[in-house]
Amino acid sequence: MTTLTENESTAARGRGTTPAPSRKGRVSGRTAGRVAILVVATFVTLGPVVWTVLTSMRPPTESLGAGGSIFSGGLDFSSYTDVFQQVNMWLLIWNSALVTGIIAAGQMFTAALAGYVFARIDFKGRGLLFSLVLATMMVPVQVTIVPVFMLIRGMGLSDTLLALILPAIPTAFGTFLMRQFFMGLPGELAEAAAIDGASPFRTFRSVYLPLAWPGLAIVGILAFNFHWNEFFRPLIMTISEENFTMPLGLVSLQGNMGTGSVATVLAGVVLSMIPALVVFLFGQRYLREGLTAGINK
Repeated sequence: MTTLTENESTAARGRGTTPAPSRKGRVSGRTAGRVAILVVATFVTLGPVVWTVLTSMRPPTESLGAGGSIFSGGLDFSSYTDVFQQVNMWLLIWNSALVTGIIAAGQMFTAALAGYVFARIDFKGRGLLFSLVLATMMVPVQVTIVPVFMLIRGMGLSDTLLALILPAIPTAFGTFLMRQFFMGLPGELAEAAAIDGASPFRTFRSVYLPLAWPGLAIVGILAFNFHWNEFFRPLIMTISEENFTMPLGLVSLQGNMGTGSVATVLAGVVLSMIPALVVFLFGQRYLREGLTAGINK
């Protein structure tokens, strides 16, 4: 920004004009509108979460009441104790962590391999095969659940945790995401590795895979969050309570709705949110790097 000199200011006053005021420190209407939209979006997004946490810490007998302060009776964590007494919470946590952890790792592995092949290896029918992979993203899980269930039962894996893990390891979205990520990396790296005698798999493992961690973090975090909260497939694939995951096991807490102990139900919801929140907090740096990769290119 250019500052007017004293002579220029004097000349401007002599001509009957005044220097244009500085815009420094002035907030435009467009900026104020954006801030207002963000505030409303934040309230709409976090409002239910804050209400859930606060209500879960109310006395169970007052959790249905609309009047009074949230903490009129002080902090009450008895609802969290009730959750562990009514359901086998540790088993649910273990099952969900095992299932979602293996699925996330498996999707990262398969998406990295498939994405690299579609991005860097030229073979006949590559475009058609990739189009078929993308087409599976438009098929809802409700359409394929019956043939998948029949296949799982034929393999003798019905009512097991493997019935939830194996069908979820291939990922069309992860393959698409990693293909785009590998296409954004320099192709000269593969040429240099080929000159040094590296095989395609060695090039993938030693050259491209270390550079792909931001993209893999996105695949892993999204897979963990989705399958941690998944309800439909566990409802169809599992029958025994020892194989229930967190969303399916917490359904038994709905019986508290009739007794007025909504705080117990919400306490279970809060406990189920903690692992996904921890994963996001630890992986947000990689998630941010993956989402912003290539912007400045």
